[in-house]
Amino acid sequence: MAMSAVARETVFALRRQIAKIEGTLPERLQAPAGAVSDAGMAAADRTVVRRGIAVARPDAFLRTGIGRLDAALGGDWGGDLGGGLPKAALSEIHGIETRDAGAVAGFALSLASLILKPSLILKQGPQLPVLWIGTQEVFREAGFPYARGLHAAFGIEPEQLLFSEAPRLADALWVAEEAARMTALAAVILEVRGNPQRLDLTATRRLHARAQSAGRPVFLLRQAAEPEPTAAPVRLIVSPAPAGPRDTVAGPLAGSIGRPAFTISIGKSRTALPGQFILEWNPDERIFDERRIGEERAKNPVPVVSLSRGRTDPAAAPGAVLAFPTVGSPAAGDQPSRQQRAAHLSPRRAG
Repeated sequence: MAMSAVARETVFALRRQIAKIEGTLPERLQAPAGAVSDAGMAAADRTVVRRGIAVARPDAFLRTGIGRLDAALGGDWGGDLGGGLPKAALSEIHGIETRDAGAVAGFALSLASLILKPSLILKQGPQLPVLWIGTQEVFREAGFPYARGLHAAFGIEPEQLLFSEAPRLADALWVAEEAARMTALAAVILEVRGNPQRLDLTATRRLHARAQSAGRPVFLLRQAAEPEPTAAPVRLIVSPAPAGPRDTVAGPLAGSIGRPAFTISIGKSRTALPGQFILEWNPDERIFDERRIGEERAKNPVPVVSLSRGRTDPAAAPGAVLAFPTVGSPAAGDQPSRQQRAAHLSPRRAG
């Protein structure tokens, strides 16, 4: 017997309500025109419903700028979206060991820099701050981000990063839930340690629902934690990657330390696509660059001005550029050599 129109609309309304709670939209696929057969109108009433992000706003995702990573995280939904981290959602950033806390914090600050970058460039509207919440145990173990280095590395002013130190995890969760519903914050960062029992599926569902309601991202930083069921649609495992040498006009500078690098592994995403990426953070342009695993870094894609006609190619560099060795103090009356000048006038060295 065919389903009545009233009952069918009731079912569709319930499905839309459930999809709204889960943060997805149902897509209704109509039966083909030739579906009506001996079964009468029953075949015509059949509707295939699949869940997924049907229509997303252009600003619904926080794109890292790495196409392969963004597509693996949020999927290529068409248009110029290109996927990425959902902005109005709870996202997990894991550190497998305690010593990875610096890399996890640096990656979270890089994401916060990407969020604040448009407002800093346009200088329009209020400069919303980022709230970082943690317990005394977390801050005692991992410490606080260095305020004077925030601007140099991430373009974040010290007054744009607020801290809330809670004595217990229950207090930190309460502060995070209240802050997640506020639109006066650009993002909320909650840092916890291990796998506490209080941070269960119900607690993460509340954080995810508050983030969806406010349209702001909530980043859950988990230090030395094992993966467990949560309401976060995305889980990234972050660890430090070896930094490459510093790039110069003459090529990589041997013995130097280049940009900070992160190894990113996808533990959970909407597309369920696994992947591992090595990202370098460019503090000057505040963007990510990808370093292919097992391959040399891609060359700078910026086109170079062609040589003038009638001239030969420039001569090669006279020799390899090396880091300056440590030398002793100059003798009295001697002019200090280039190697003996102040440290801030020389390239940074390893060791």
